[in-house]
Amino acid sequence: MTVTAKVQAYPTAEQSQLLTEAAKAYSTACNYVADVVFVTHNLNQAKLQKETYSTIRSQYGLPSQMACNVVRQVIGNYKTIRTNQGEWIKPKYRHSNYMLSWNRDYSLTQQCFSVNTLQGRIKLPYASQGMSQYFDGTWQFGAAKVVSKHGKWFLHIGMSKDFPQLAEADVANVVGVDLGINFLATTYDSKGKTKFYNGKHIKHKRARYKQLRKELQQRQTPSARRRLKAIGSRENRWMQCINHTVSKALVESQPAKTLFVIEDLTGIRSATERVRRKDRYVQVSWAFYDLRQKIEYKALMRHSKTVAVEPKHTSQTCPKCGHTAKANRSKCKHIFICKNCCYQSNDDRVAAMNLHRKGIEYLSAVTAE
Repeated sequence: MTVTAKVQAYPTAEQSQLLTEAAKAYSTACNYVADVVFVTHNLNQAKLQKETYSTIRSQYGLPSQMACNVVRQVIGNYKTIRTNQGEWIKPKYRHSNYMLSWNRDYSLTQQCFSVNTLQGRIKLPYASQGMSQYFDGTWQFGAAKVVSKHGKWFLHIGMSKDFPQLAEADVANVVGVDLGINFLATTYDSKGKTKFYNGKHIKHKRARYKQLRKELQQRQTPSARRRLKAIGSRENRWMQCINHTVSKALVESQPAKTLFVIEDLTGIRSATERVRRKDRYVQVSWAFYDLRQKIEYKALMRHSKTVAVEPKHTSQTCPKCGHTAKANRSKCKHIFICKNCCYQSNDDRVAAMNLHRKGIEYLSAVTAE
C-alpha cells in the first residue's frame, strides 16, 4: 500500500528563493519536453531522454536526476491524458512544484528534509508531528514533490509498505457500512450496535457553497471567476478533510480483523439522473468513492478488510423477515416500516443491517469454496 504524507516545510527567505528558482526551472523544462512530445508523439523514455537531456541540463540548469524526473513526469502525464481523453492534449506546467527521487535528490530524517536545488542541497526543518511512525524501518520512501501554495512550502512524500491481507477465515467482526447524505455513514456490527455519523451540518454547508457559486456565476466578471476557482479548491479540501475524519473514526471504532461491508456505488451518478434537477446536486456531488477508498486503506493498516457488495434493495428489505418492497421505506421521514411484519427502524440503519447480513453471506460463500 502507498500513502502520501503532506507536511509543511519551513525554509528561510534565502532557501525559499532557491526553491522558487528550482521550481521555475523544472516547470519550464517540463513545458519544453511537453512541446517536443506534442510534435513527435514520442513516449519512449530512452529515446525522449536522449533527445532532450542535454538541452534540459544546459539551458535550464537542472541537476542530472531532476532532468530525468522531467522526462519521466511528462511521459506519465501524457499517458494519463491519452487514457482519459483518448487524444493528444498538451499538459501545461506552472512554476509551483517539482518532483524528487528518494536518496538521489532528496532524503528525510525525523529532524530535517534535505532537498536538491539548482545551487545544490539545502536542509529544511518541517512539521514532523505524526511522521515518527514512518521511520520504523518497515516503510519505503518513494518519489516526493515540493509544492508552493499561498506563500508556503509543502512536501508531498510517497511511502509504501506491505501489509498482510486478512484471510476470510480469520474475520472476527462484520460491520455493514451504509453511505448517505443525512448520515455520511451508518454502521451495524456483529454485536448489534449501530453508530451514526451525522452529515446534516455538512449538507447545509454544501448548500451554502452551491448558492454562493450560483451568485458568482451570474456576475460573469474576472474577480467572480477567480473567486469561483478559490471556492472550488476550498470546498474540495474541506470534503477531503471530512472524509478523512469520518473514515478514521469509523475504522478505529472497530477492533482488528474486521470485515467492513460497503455498498458498491459505481454508476450512482447515472442512476440519479432521474432525480429532480433541484435535488441532483445533493445526490451526486459528495465524494462517496473517495470515502470508500479512505476506509479501505485505513482498514488495511489495522489488519482489517473491506468488501464492496451490490446495494440493490438494501434500504427496502426487512432485516427481520426478508420482505422487500419499495413501500417499506419512507424517504421523506427516513423511516423503514415493514409491510409484512411491521418491523420499524431508521432506513439507514436497516441498510447497514442488510449490508452486515450480506457480509456474513460473503464469508459463508468464500469459506464453502
